[in-house]
Amino acid sequence: MATPEGPARVRVRTGPTAGRGTLLLSHGAGGLGDSADLAALARSLPRAGWVVGLVDQPWRVAGRRVASPPPRLDVAYVPVVRALRDEYGLPSPVVSAGRSAGARVVCRTAGAVGADAILALSFPLHPPGRPERSRYGELAGAVGLGLPVGVVQGERDAFGTPDELLAAGLEPSLLMVVRGAHSPNPSDVVSAVREFLDGRFPES
Repeated sequence: MATPEGPARVRVRTGPTAGRGTLLLSHGAGGLGDSADLAALARSLPRAGWVVGLVDQPWRVAGRRVASPPPRLDVAYVPVVRALRDEYGLPSPVVSAGRSAGARVVCRTAGAVGADAILALSFPLHPPGRPERSRYGELAGAVGLGLPVGVVQGERDAFGTPDELLAAGLEPSLLMVVRGAHSPNPSDVVSAVREFLDGRFPES
């Protein structure tokens, strides 16, 4: 898919009864492979009726191992989601989700892409050991739009623990705590995401 930053890629996973909605998953800043939690979601959610789109940023499609700066990530992500919504006929609601750096992207672009909900997985509240460099404003901006928002955070995440998120101002009802650190237990992440989706968009 064409973007101002170069070609992006969306790998779509569907199940036998796809139609409940679309979950778009944006990766983090490290490496070229799928993280265990995103891979688990791509396997599990189609069986529950969701279309899953794994969005690969242009830097990853180009084979680079270092992510583009945040503003360029946003510039690439917005046209991808708009095209998927408007041109490719993927089912609504569209849930914009991402892990780590991808969680920051989906929060910053929540209004621009017209998402129906936001899921932030392993939100990097701050760099490890640098709590004074808080990125909570990005998450608060998404919450302020009035969309359904869920945050799935590992209990020992060095980029921001659940307690740190709450201290920053996150409403407890938006937080789902799972086992692990910045790469949390994949089965816990799947359970938390399914709970969020079932609660906000129950199966008809």
